[in-house]
Amino acid sequence: MSPKHVVFKKFSRDKSVGVYMARRDFVDHCDFVDPVGEFHIMLSCSFRYGRADLDLVGMPADSYRRDLFLCTRQVYPPLQDRERSVHTKMQEKLLNKLGNDAYPFFFEFPDNLPCSVDLKPGPKDVTNHCAVEFEVKAFCSEGQDEKALKGSSVRLAIRKIQYAPEKKGPPPCGETTCEFAMSDKPLQVKVTLDKETYYHSEPINISVDITNSTNKDVNEISVAVEQITNVVLYSNDKYMKPVASEEAGDNVPAGTSFKKVYTLLPLLSNNREKRGIALDGKLKHEDTNLASTTIIKDEVLKEVLGMLVSYRVAVRLMVGGEVAVEVPFRLMHPKPDPGKLRNSESPHVNLFSINSTSLCRYSRVFRPSQPRERWVESFHVTQWHLTA
Repeated sequence: MSPKHVVFKKFSRDKSVGVYMARRDFVDHCDFVDPVGEFHIMLSCSFRYGRADLDLVGMPADSYRRDLFLCTRQVYPPLQDRERSVHTKMQEKLLNKLGNDAYPFFFEFPDNLPCSVDLKPGPKDVTNHCAVEFEVKAFCSEGQDEKALKGSSVRLAIRKIQYAPEKKGPPPCGETTCEFAMSDKPLQVKVTLDKETYYHSEPINISVDITNSTNKDVNEISVAVEQITNVVLYSNDKYMKPVASEEAGDNVPAGTSFKKVYTLLPLLSNNREKRGIALDGKLKHEDTNLASTTIIKDEVLKEVLGMLVSYRVAVRLMVGGEVAVEVPFRLMHPKPDPGKLRNSESPHVNLFSINSTSLCRYSRVFRPSQPRERWVESFHVTQWHLTA
Protein backbone atom coordinates (compact mmCIF):
# COMPACT_ATOMS: atom_id res chain seq x y z
CA MET A 1 0.00 0.00 0.00
CA SER A 2 1.32 3.45 -0.89
CA PRO A 3 2.40 5.58 2.06
CA LYS A 4 0.17 8.47 3.07
CA HIS A 5 1.36 11.96 3.89
CA VAL A 6 -0.65 14.17 6.22
CA VAL A 7 -1.38 17.60 4.78
CA PHE A 8 -2.96 20.17 7.09
CA LYS A 9 -5.87 22.04 5.49
CA LYS A 10 -7.25 25.37 6.65
CA PHE A 11 -10.22 27.13 5.00
CA SER A 12 -12.13 30.35 5.56
CA ARG A 13 -15.81 30.06 6.41
CA ASP A 14 -16.91 31.16 2.95
CA LYS A 15 -14.45 28.68 1.36
CA SER A 16 -12.74 31.51 -0.54
CA VAL A 17 -9.37 31.07 1.17
CA GLY A 18 -7.63 27.84 2.09
CA VAL A 19 -4.23 26.62 3.11
CA TYR A 20 -2.64 23.19 2.69
CA MET A 21 0.61 22.45 4.49
CA ALA A 22 2.59 19.25 4.82
CA ARG A 23 4.44 20.38 7.93
CA ARG A 24 4.36 23.10 10.56
CA ASP A 25 7.65 22.37 12.31
CA PHE A 26 10.99 23.44 10.84
CA VAL A 27 14.18 21.96 12.24
CA ASP A 28 17.26 23.95 13.22
CA HIS A 29 20.16 21.59 12.41
CA CYS A 30 22.67 24.16 13.76
CA ASP A 31 24.51 24.36 10.42
CA PHE A 32 21.32 25.03 8.43
CA VAL A 33 17.56 25.42 8.97
CA ASP A 34 14.81 23.75 6.97
CA PRO A 35 13.52 26.31 4.41
CA VAL A 36 9.75 27.38 4.27
CA GLY A 37 6.23 32.56 -2.95
CA GLU A 38 0.90 40.37 -6.94
CA PHE A 39 0.02 38.43 -3.70
CA HIS A 40 2.74 38.33 -1.12
CA ILE A 41 3.92 35.86 1.50
CA MET A 42 5.73 37.05 4.62
CA LEU A 43 7.79 35.00 7.07
CA SER A 44 8.23 36.68 10.45
CA CYS A 45 9.95 35.92 13.74
CA SER A 46 8.88 38.09 16.66
CA PHE A 47 9.50 38.44 20.37
CA ARG A 48 6.31 39.22 22.27
CA TYR A 49 5.94 40.45 25.82
CA GLY A 50 2.56 41.42 27.24
CA ARG A 51 -0.97 40.47 26.34
CA ALA A 52 -1.26 38.50 23.13
CA ASP A 53 -4.69 39.94 22.31
CA LEU A 54 -3.67 43.62 22.12
CA ASP A 55 -3.44 43.48 18.33
CA LEU A 56 -6.99 42.20 18.13
CA VAL A 57 -8.49 45.20 19.94
CA GLY A 58 -6.53 47.75 17.96
CA MET A 59 -4.11 48.83 20.66
CA PRO A 60 -0.51 49.70 19.78
CA ALA A 61 1.69 46.63 19.86
CA ASP A 62 5.10 48.28 19.50
CA SER A 63 5.81 48.10 23.22
CA TYR A 64 4.77 44.45 23.38
CA ARG A 65 6.14 42.97 20.17
CA ARG A 66 9.49 43.25 18.44
CA ASP A 67 10.10 41.76 15.03
CA LEU A 68 13.41 39.90 14.96
CA PHE A 69 13.10 38.96 11.29
CA LEU A 70 10.81 39.83 8.37
CA CYS A 71 11.05 38.48 4.84
CA THR A 72 8.49 39.06 2.07
CA ARG A 73 8.13 37.30 -1.28
CA GLN A 74 5.92 38.20 -4.23
CA VAL A 75 3.91 35.18 -5.30
CA TYR A 76 1.52 36.61 -7.87
CA PRO A 77 2.15 37.74 -10.55
CA PRO A 78 4.88 35.08 -10.55
CA LEU A 79 8.46 36.25 -10.96
CA GLN A 80 9.63 32.89 -12.31
CA ASP A 81 8.27 30.46 -14.87
CA ARG A 82 6.66 27.65 -12.88
CA GLU A 83 7.66 25.04 -15.45
CA ARG A 84 11.35 25.88 -14.98
CA SER A 85 11.32 25.66 -11.21
CA VAL A 86 12.23 22.47 -9.35
CA HIS A 87 9.31 20.74 -7.62
CA THR A 88 9.27 17.96 -5.06
CA LYS A 89 6.88 15.01 -5.33
CA MET A 90 4.47 16.47 -2.80
CA GLN A 91 4.60 19.83 -4.54
CA GLU A 92 3.84 18.24 -7.91
CA LYS A 93 0.81 16.44 -6.47
CA LEU A 94 -0.56 19.66 -5.00
CA LEU A 95 0.07 21.55 -8.25
CA ASN A 96 -1.73 18.84 -10.22
CA LYS A 97 -4.66 18.94 -7.82
CA LEU A 98 -4.99 22.74 -7.87
CA GLY A 99 -4.30 23.40 -11.52
CA ASN A 100 -2.60 26.33 -13.20
CA ASP A 101 -3.59 28.85 -10.51
CA ALA A 102 -1.28 27.39 -7.87
CA TYR A 103 2.15 28.98 -7.42
CA PRO A 104 5.07 27.52 -5.43
CA PHE A 105 7.14 29.55 -2.99
CA PHE A 106 9.63 28.95 -0.19
CA PHE A 107 11.49 30.79 2.54
CA GLU A 108 14.90 30.18 4.07
CA PHE A 109 15.51 30.83 7.75
CA PRO A 110 18.56 32.92 8.65
CA ASP A 111 21.12 31.08 10.74
CA ASN A 112 20.82 33.36 13.77
CA LEU A 113 17.12 33.12 14.62
CA PRO A 114 15.93 31.63 17.94
CA CYS A 115 13.68 28.61 18.28
CA SER A 116 10.03 28.86 19.25
CA VAL A 117 9.69 29.28 23.03
CA ASP A 118 6.75 30.31 25.19
CA LEU A 119 7.14 31.46 28.80
CA LYS A 120 4.06 30.17 30.59
CA PRO A 121 2.12 32.70 32.69
CA GLY A 122 0.29 31.71 35.83
CA PRO A 123 -3.17 30.08 35.66
CA LYS A 124 -4.90 33.44 36.27
CA ASP A 125 -2.26 35.72 34.76
CA VAL A 126 -3.22 36.97 31.28
CA THR A 127 -1.11 40.12 31.25
CA ASN A 128 2.45 38.84 30.89
CA HIS A 129 2.72 36.62 27.86
CA CYS A 130 6.33 36.23 26.75
CA ALA A 131 7.19 34.22 23.64
CA VAL A 132 9.30 33.87 20.52
CA GLU A 133 6.85 33.23 17.68
CA PHE A 134 7.01 32.46 13.95
CA GLU A 135 4.26 32.87 11.40
CA VAL A 136 3.66 32.94 7.66
CA LYS A 137 1.25 35.57 6.36
CA ALA A 138 -0.30 35.85 2.90
CA PHE A 139 -1.71 39.23 1.95
CA CYS A 140 -2.93 41.30 -0.96
CA SER A 141 -1.52 44.81 -1.47
CA GLU A 142 -0.30 47.23 -4.11
CA GLY A 143 3.28 46.36 -3.19
CA GLN A 144 5.16 44.23 -0.70
CA ASP A 145 6.03 47.29 1.38
CA GLU A 146 2.42 48.45 1.57
CA LYS A 147 0.45 47.74 4.72
CA ALA A 148 -2.12 44.98 4.26
CA LEU A 149 -5.57 45.15 5.80
CA LYS A 150 -6.31 42.41 8.30
CA GLY A 151 -9.41 41.46 6.35
CA SER A 152 -7.22 40.79 3.31
CA SER A 153 -4.62 38.54 4.89
CA VAL A 154 -4.18 35.04 6.25
CA ARG A 155 -1.82 34.15 9.10
CA LEU A 156 -0.58 30.68 10.02
CA ALA A 157 1.69 29.90 12.94
CA ILE A 158 4.75 27.71 12.44
CA ARG A 159 7.55 26.59 14.74
CA LYS A 160 11.31 26.45 14.59
CA ILE A 161 12.66 23.53 16.61
CA GLN A 162 15.94 21.78 17.37
CA TYR A 163 16.64 18.08 17.77
CA ALA A 164 19.26 16.55 20.00
CA PRO A 165 22.69 16.46 18.31
CA GLU A 166 23.85 13.08 17.07
CA LYS A 167 27.29 13.51 18.60
CA LYS A 168 27.17 12.43 22.23
CA GLY A 169 29.35 13.94 24.90
CA PRO A 170 30.67 12.31 28.08
CA PRO A 171 28.33 11.84 31.05
CA PRO A 172 28.37 15.07 33.08
CA CYS A 173 29.37 15.12 36.72
CA GLY A 174 30.05 17.62 39.46
CA GLU A 175 31.69 17.43 42.85
CA THR A 176 32.56 19.61 45.79
CA THR A 177 34.62 19.37 48.96
CA CYS A 178 33.61 21.30 52.07
CA GLU A 179 35.62 21.80 55.23
CA PHE A 180 34.11 22.83 58.54
CA ALA A 181 35.50 24.40 61.67
CA MET A 182 36.25 21.96 64.48
CA SER A 183 36.53 19.13 61.93
CA ASP A 184 39.84 17.74 60.68
CA LYS A 185 38.45 16.03 57.57
CA PRO A 186 36.15 17.32 54.80
CA LEU A 187 32.75 16.43 53.38
CA GLN A 188 32.97 15.19 49.78
CA VAL A 189 29.95 15.11 47.46
CA LYS A 190 29.93 13.80 43.88
CA VAL A 191 26.92 13.85 41.53
CA THR A 192 26.97 11.95 38.23
CA LEU A 193 24.45 11.53 35.41
CA ASP A 194 24.48 8.54 33.09
CA LYS A 195 24.46 10.66 29.90
CA GLU A 196 24.60 14.24 28.65
CA THR A 197 21.32 14.43 26.70
CA TYR A 198 17.92 13.19 27.85
CA TYR A 199 14.77 13.09 25.76
CA HIS A 200 11.43 14.49 26.84
CA SER A 201 9.45 11.98 28.96
CA GLU A 202 12.64 10.05 29.73
CA PRO A 203 13.56 9.45 33.41
CA ILE A 204 16.82 10.97 34.64
CA ASN A 205 19.04 8.80 36.84
CA ILE A 206 21.13 10.80 39.31
CA SER A 207 23.94 9.08 41.19
CA VAL A 208 24.85 10.76 44.50
CA ASP A 209 28.05 9.70 46.29
CA ILE A 210 28.75 11.25 49.72
CA THR A 211 31.80 10.70 51.91
CA ASN A 212 31.16 12.37 55.25
CA SER A 213 34.50 12.40 57.07
CA THR A 214 33.46 15.33 59.28
CA ASN A 215 32.05 15.26 62.80
CA LYS A 216 28.72 16.65 61.53
CA ASP A 217 25.65 14.76 60.36
CA VAL A 218 24.03 15.33 56.97
CA ASN A 219 20.40 15.71 58.00
CA GLU A 220 18.63 16.23 54.69
CA ILE A 221 19.21 15.51 50.98
CA SER A 222 17.13 17.12 48.24
CA VAL A 223 17.43 16.38 44.52
CA ALA A 224 15.82 18.52 41.82
CA VAL A 225 15.77 19.11 38.08
CA GLU A 226 15.76 22.86 37.51
CA GLN A 227 14.86 24.79 34.37
CA ILE A 228 16.68 28.10 33.88
CA THR A 229 15.19 30.58 31.41
CA ASN A 230 17.16 33.71 30.61
CA VAL A 231 15.16 36.41 28.78
CA VAL A 232 18.07 38.19 27.12
CA LEU A 233 16.33 40.42 24.59
CA TYR A 234 14.78 43.16 26.68
CA SER A 235 15.64 42.86 30.36
CA ASN A 236 17.99 39.94 31.03
CA ASP A 237 15.45 38.47 33.44
CA LYS A 238 16.25 35.00 34.71
CA TYR A 239 13.71 32.41 35.88
CA MET A 240 14.77 29.31 37.79
CA LYS A 241 11.98 26.78 38.27
CA PRO A 242 12.17 23.22 39.64
CA VAL A 243 10.33 20.93 37.22
CA ALA A 244 10.95 17.69 39.15
CA SER A 245 12.17 17.19 42.71
CA GLU A 246 12.49 14.74 45.58
CA GLU A 247 12.95 15.57 49.24
CA ALA A 248 14.67 12.42 50.38
CA GLY A 249 14.55 11.43 54.02
CA ASP A 250 18.08 10.09 53.79
CA ASN A 251 20.77 11.16 56.24
CA VAL A 252 24.50 10.54 56.45
CA PRO A 253 25.92 10.31 59.98
CA ALA A 254 29.39 11.66 60.73
CA GLY A 255 32.21 9.39 59.63
CA THR A 256 30.14 7.34 57.17
CA SER A 257 29.61 7.11 53.42
CA PHE A 258 26.43 7.11 51.35
CA LYS A 259 25.63 6.22 47.75
CA LYS A 260 22.25 6.19 46.03
CA VAL A 261 20.69 6.63 42.58
CA TYR A 262 17.67 8.93 42.46
CA THR A 263 15.28 8.97 39.49
CA LEU A 264 13.38 12.10 38.45
CA LEU A 265 10.99 12.64 35.55
CA PRO A 266 10.45 16.26 34.43
CA LEU A 267 7.05 16.58 32.72
CA LEU A 268 4.82 19.49 31.80
CA SER A 269 1.81 17.63 33.21
CA ASN A 270 3.29 18.03 36.70
CA ASN A 271 4.02 21.74 36.23
CA ARG A 272 0.94 23.19 34.53
CA GLU A 273 0.02 25.38 37.49
CA LYS A 274 3.46 26.96 37.81
CA ARG A 275 4.17 30.44 36.50
CA GLY A 276 7.34 31.14 34.52
CA ILE A 277 7.84 27.65 33.05
CA ALA A 278 9.32 27.77 29.53
CA LEU A 279 7.57 25.62 26.93
CA ASP A 280 8.30 24.68 23.36
CA GLY A 281 6.29 26.85 20.98
CA LYS A 282 2.69 25.68 20.78
CA LEU A 283 0.48 25.34 17.71
CA LYS A 284 -3.28 25.58 17.97
CA HIS A 285 -5.06 22.30 18.74
CA GLU A 286 -1.75 20.71 19.78
CA ASP A 287 -0.26 20.16 23.20
CA THR A 288 3.35 20.98 23.90
CA ASN A 289 6.07 20.08 26.41
CA LEU A 290 8.77 21.66 28.53
CA ALA A 291 11.06 23.83 26.43
CA SER A 292 14.03 22.09 24.91
CA THR A 293 17.56 23.13 25.76
CA THR A 294 18.79 26.02 23.63
CA ILE A 295 21.87 25.14 21.59
CA ILE A 296 23.80 28.34 20.91
CA LYS A 297 25.62 28.37 17.60
CA ASP A 298 29.07 29.81 17.16
CA GLU A 299 29.28 33.51 16.27
CA VAL A 300 25.61 34.16 17.13
CA LEU A 301 24.87 36.90 19.64
CA LYS A 302 22.85 35.66 22.60
CA GLU A 303 20.84 38.89 22.65
CA VAL A 304 19.07 38.09 19.36
CA LEU A 305 17.94 34.67 20.59
CA GLY A 306 15.16 36.12 22.74
CA MET A 307 15.12 33.44 25.44
CA LEU A 308 17.76 30.92 26.43
CA VAL A 309 16.66 27.69 28.14
CA SER A 310 18.95 25.33 30.03
CA TYR A 311 18.59 22.53 32.59
CA ARG A 312 20.59 21.29 35.54
CA VAL A 313 20.38 18.75 38.33
CA ALA A 314 20.82 20.31 41.76
CA VAL A 315 21.65 18.19 44.82
CA ARG A 316 21.50 20.05 48.14
CA LEU A 317 22.59 18.80 51.56
CA MET A 318 21.84 20.34 54.94
CA VAL A 319 24.91 20.18 57.18
CA GLY A 320 24.30 23.09 59.50
CA GLY A 321 24.33 25.19 56.33
CA GLU A 322 23.59 24.22 52.73
CA VAL A 323 26.02 22.35 50.49
CA ALA A 324 25.01 22.21 46.81
CA VAL A 325 26.28 20.51 43.65
CA GLU A 326 24.84 21.48 40.25
CA VAL A 327 25.27 19.43 37.07
CA PRO A 328 24.04 20.76 33.68
CA PHE A 329 22.48 18.52 31.05
CA ARG A 330 20.37 18.76 27.89
CA LEU A 331 16.66 18.01 27.58
CA MET A 332 15.59 17.71 23.93
CA HIS A 333 13.62 15.74 21.35
CA PRO A 334 15.36 12.87 19.54
CA LYS A 335 16.02 13.28 15.86
CA PRO A 336 13.34 11.36 13.90
CA ASP A 337 14.20 8.33 11.86
CA PRO A 338 15.68 9.39 8.47
CA GLY A 339 13.09 7.27 6.66
CA LYS A 340 10.26 9.17 8.32
CA LEU A 341 11.90 12.46 7.43
CA ARG A 342 12.03 11.43 3.78
CA ASN A 343 8.40 10.39 3.81
CA SER A 344 7.32 13.62 5.48
CA GLU A 345 8.39 15.52 2.33
CA SER A 346 10.92 18.22 1.68
CA PRO A 347 10.40 21.51 3.52
CA HIS A 348 10.72 23.45 0.25
CA VAL A 349 7.17 22.59 -0.83
CA ASN A 350 5.17 25.80 -0.64
CA LEU A 351 2.30 26.81 -2.86
CA PHE A 352 0.23 29.92 -3.28
CA SER A 353 -2.96 29.56 -5.27
CA ILE A 354 -5.38 32.13 -6.65
CA ASN A 355 -8.86 30.96 -7.63
CA SER A 356 -12.01 29.46 -6.13
CA THR A 357 -10.03 27.28 -3.73
CA SER A 358 -6.70 27.74 -2.09
CA LEU A 359 -3.76 26.17 -0.42
CA CYS A 360 -0.57 26.94 1.28
CA ARG A 361 2.09 24.43 1.84
CA TYR A 362 5.29 24.55 3.62
CA SER A 363 4.15 23.54 2.07
CA ARG A 364 1.57 26.24 2.03
CA VAL A 365 -0.80 27.52 -0.58
CA PHE A 366 -3.05 30.56 -0.31
CA ARG A 367 -5.87 31.39 -2.60
CA PRO A 368 -8.56 34.14 -2.53
CA SER A 369 -11.78 33.83 -4.58
CA GLN A 370 -10.89 36.96 -6.57
CA PRO A 371 -7.71 39.05 -6.53
CA ARG A 372 -7.77 41.86 -3.94
CA GLU A 373 -11.15 40.81 -2.60
CA ARG A 374 -11.88 40.71 1.13
CA TRP A 375 -10.56 37.60 2.87
CA VAL A 376 -12.28 36.08 5.87
CA GLU A 377 -10.15 35.68 9.02
CA SER A 378 -12.08 32.91 10.75
CA PHE A 379 -10.80 29.40 9.99
CA HIS A 380 -11.09 25.78 10.98
CA VAL A 381 -8.31 23.21 10.71
CA THR A 382 -8.61 19.67 9.37
CA GLN A 383 -6.20 17.04 8.11
CA TRP A 384 -6.05 15.81 4.55
CA HIS A 385 -4.27 12.59 3.48
CA LEU A 386 -2.42 12.57 0.17
CA THR A 387 -1.44 9.15 -1.19
CA ALA A 388 2.03 8.96 -2.66
